[in-house]
Order: sequence, then C-alpha cells, then structure tokens
Amino acid sequence: MNTRPGLYYSKEHEWVRVEGDLAYIGITDYAQESLGSIVYVETPKVGKAIGKDEVLGVVESVKAASDVFSPISGTVVEANESLQDSPELINEAPYENHIAVLKIQDPAELEQLFNDTQYEEYVKSQGA
Repeated sequence: MNTRPGLYYSKEHEWVRVEGDLAYIGITDYAQESLGSIVYVETPKVGKAIGKDEVLGVVESVKAASDVFSPISGTVVEANESLQDSPELINEAPYENHIAVLKIQDPAELEQLFNDTQYEEYVKSQGA
C-alpha cells in the first residue's frame, strides 16, 4: 500500500489533494488494490452540489462495485472524463487519476481527515 505525503485521506479510502479552493478526489492505492482490475468508473455531473459523505461516483471492478464517497462538501467543477474510456488508469496510478474536482465549500472539513501516516495506521488497525 502506497500513500502520498500532503494528501488527505478518508476512512472510506478516498484521497483529497487541495489546490487553492479546489479539491481533487480519487481512491487510494489500498482501495484500488482491494477492488482489483477496475472496468468502469461513474463520475459525477459538473455543477452538482455534493455533501460530505455523499456518493460522488461509482467504481466497478471485476470483483465488485463500490460507491466513492466525497470526504468533503463542494460543487463539482470537473469530472475526469478520461476514466470513461480508460478506467484502468486508477489501477495504474491511483494518485495521478482523480475522479472529480470540487470547489471546496467548507475548508474546516479537511481537518477531520487523515494525513498519510494516520491513514496508514488506520488501515493497519482495520486488519489490512
């Protein structure tokens, strides 16, 4: 399992990279490893308001379908359309291939997420 310093992580295995007032959101290396070969990614509609812990999209693998939950609240300003034709990009480079970009509604919500070290400890504590 790989993590990246400087990112935020959720208990549901999403990552957040903040650039200004934008949040890039994807699934972690641990999540993509657990899912196996990803065959489909459903991205949200641009302009949609998403609340913290609401479904942002869906990732389907050869093993299962899994909801992707938004770790923070915001409005979708971009959906990663390249995942429609190449969902395997998440398996190949999970931290370079976000699912969506949100305009952050409440920056304080980021404080409730893990840093890379805390996330690694959380995953280990879950028996992974």
